[in-house]
Amino acid sequence: MRSPRPALPARPPTLLPGALLSGAFAVLLALVATGWGPLLTLDVGLANGLHRWAVDDPGATRTNRILSDWVWDPWAMRAVVAAVFVWLLLRGERLAAMWIAVTSAVGAFVQQVLKSAVGRERPQWADPVDSAHYAAFPSGHAMTATVTFGLLLWLMWLYGAPRAARVALLAVGVVSVVGVGFTRLYLGVHWFSDVLAGWLLGTVAVLLSAALYAYRTAPRG
Repeated sequence: MRSPRPALPARPPTLLPGALLSGAFAVLLALVATGWGPLLTLDVGLANGLHRWAVDDPGATRTNRILSDWVWDPWAMRAVVAAVFVWLLLRGERLAAMWIAVTSAVGAFVQQVLKSAVGRERPQWADPVDSAHYAAFPSGHAMTATVTFGLLLWLMWLYGAPRAARVALLAVGVVSVVGVGFTRLYLGVHWFSDVLAGWLLGTVAVLLSAALYAYRTAPRG
């Protein structure tokens, strides 16, 4: 008599939203790559309005540069992930530690590959208030902040952190993710669709990583 096959784990709850947002990102990528008129018009309109504001308000521009270049800089975000990685190792949670490190690294790699593949030019100004290098799409600042805070929220949920702590981190995360996107637009180094792409792709990375972790750790049979 044949022994029954081991049961597979249930579908992780983050898999479906991850797949849906992947589709949304693919649509946005196609619109940017084909130069869809309405999207480009939105990008240019927002960029022009924010650049005029930045030129007219040096104090606000200085604040946005500090936030963008120091507080929410991608390397500052990666330093947070590195600190949590070490903390997890010290607790003996090697799988979770490796999981967040690999997710962060893969996210950075995918981001650079897309920048190279799309090759989108950044906004150009006669009177720039800041500068940035390499291609524009997607925004690395927006994506890295989204991945970092998404992973932190996932870890708090995974280890059953108190609700108050999760709500507090969610609030900080929302302010940071939205805030860093705004700084990149305000400083005139990204288009809105670049920032939106960073948010979408960062969220997809966290959701699919969480789904894979759930599948990897779920009991079989």
